[in-house]
Amino acid sequence: MTSIPDPFPIPTGRVARGTIRPPGSKSITNRAVVLAALSDRPCRLIGPLSSEDTEVMVAAWRTVGAEVVVDPGGRWLIGPGTKRREASAELYVANSGTTIRFLTAALCSLPGGRFRLYGVPRMHRRPIGPLVDALRQLGAMIQYEADEGYPPLVIEAGGLRGGTVRLDGTASSQFASALLMASTRAEEPVRLEITGPLVSAPFVELTVQMMRQFGASVTATWQVPPQQCQDVPRGRVVAVFEVAPGLPGREQYEVEPDATAASYFWAAAALTGGDVLVEGLRRRDALQGDVAFVDVLRTMGAQVVDEESGIRVVGGELHGVDVNLSAISDTTPTLAVLAPFACGQTRIRGVEHIRWQETDRVRAIATELSRIGAVVEEHEDGLTVQGGGRLHAATIQTYRDHRIAMAFALVGLRVPGIQIADPACTVKTYPGYWSDLLGLLADH
Repeated sequence: MTSIPDPFPIPTGRVARGTIRPPGSKSITNRAVVLAALSDRPCRLIGPLSSEDTEVMVAAWRTVGAEVVVDPGGRWLIGPGTKRREASAELYVANSGTTIRFLTAALCSLPGGRFRLYGVPRMHRRPIGPLVDALRQLGAMIQYEADEGYPPLVIEAGGLRGGTVRLDGTASSQFASALLMASTRAEEPVRLEITGPLVSAPFVELTVQMMRQFGASVTATWQVPPQQCQDVPRGRVVAVFEVAPGLPGREQYEVEPDATAASYFWAAAALTGGDVLVEGLRRRDALQGDVAFVDVLRTMGAQVVDEESGIRVVGGELHGVDVNLSAISDTTPTLAVLAPFACGQTRIRGVEHIRWQETDRVRAIATELSRIGAVVEEHEDGLTVQGGGRLHAATIQTYRDHRIAMAFALVGLRVPGIQIADPACTVKTYPGYWSDLLGLLADH
């Protein structure tokens, strides 16, 4: 699509059918960029995501001194950034949580340099205090430029000394991932103790797997199963990680498709009685925890089929569910927009931390569901949505939040007159979303 109308009208009455491969995972791409930049040798990334969130990460590493070359096939060759860097730099991170959190830790591990990290106004209201506190335990020198606990940050890099550090996991799993990756460049081994409740634990598992793929020596001892980390008393140690210095790197790394992006297409099939195969993601070997969203769809009544090339979802009559989405919280908007079309009540729990993302997602979801006539109750940790109500046309406000835009577009597949305001906000993680969605709705 050469231009995107604003607001974007969603076509109604079509069935989602076909095969699609979403672009590369943002979570994996940004981790791979950091690991490549901290490694001992260059790495070629195959199938990385090109979007606002990943572009600000790449731009920051280029400014610091890492070499990044994009070839005609869309592959990225990333050279180590641990030796070549500027003495000082201003690094703009837009509203990318992974970028500011991963960079904060990684830059502290460098032997020198002064770096200022800043973003859009919303970024300056997203908490980063637990990560800063943990890095200071390892010898990092970080100052808040304005409000305590929030960006902008000023870092005086001087390396991390290693040792034992304790991290509160209640705010974001990205803090743990940032510390783990940066620990590969510490002077001595790092022992990281994470206290719960830990949200989005599968993302920490993803980080550990990728670190090992890049040659890191890291042991993980889960004292509580990752799926239960959100249910433990506050302050209890849920996992212990030990990271040895050193990151050999690898010659190339292939990025799997984005599982959160896939959730919209699986949901479109479930909502319209369609049939959609998402290629490149399989439950038995996918790195991303968000593939578990298909299990929620199965519970709701959709048919889920594991195939050699990917996961197929076939729509059916949907029923409400009561589910804790702490481990896969990025799929909260996707489930929330299905709920009004399901029989009975849907209760979404364990996602209070998404109030601190691109917007207060709990509040935004509740507001926009109410705008279309859904009966919804907002809770501190989530939402209750009643199914079977009479929904009506509306222009959905997106709050500059890509996931609100992509998820609420699905409502328009069943409700005439739904339009999405500021549809271009999807460039944050999925620039081609509107073309791909319409492609599945074409006449077959």
